[in-house]
Amino acid sequence: AGRERLVETIEIPNHPWFFACQFHPEFTSNPRKGHPLFTAFVKAALQHQK
Repeated sequence: AGRERLVETIEIPNHPWFFACQFHPEFTSNPRKGHPLFTAFVKAALQHQK
């Protein structure tokens, strides 16, 4: 990302759910419309619970 070559996100495709991010998705979330990362995490957790 940019000239600093800072890694902003990491994911492991073969893992059931792994995603790391350097940016702050919580800054663009609110209670009625969460950031897609949070929505995906909750969906994965619910599927894993079954």
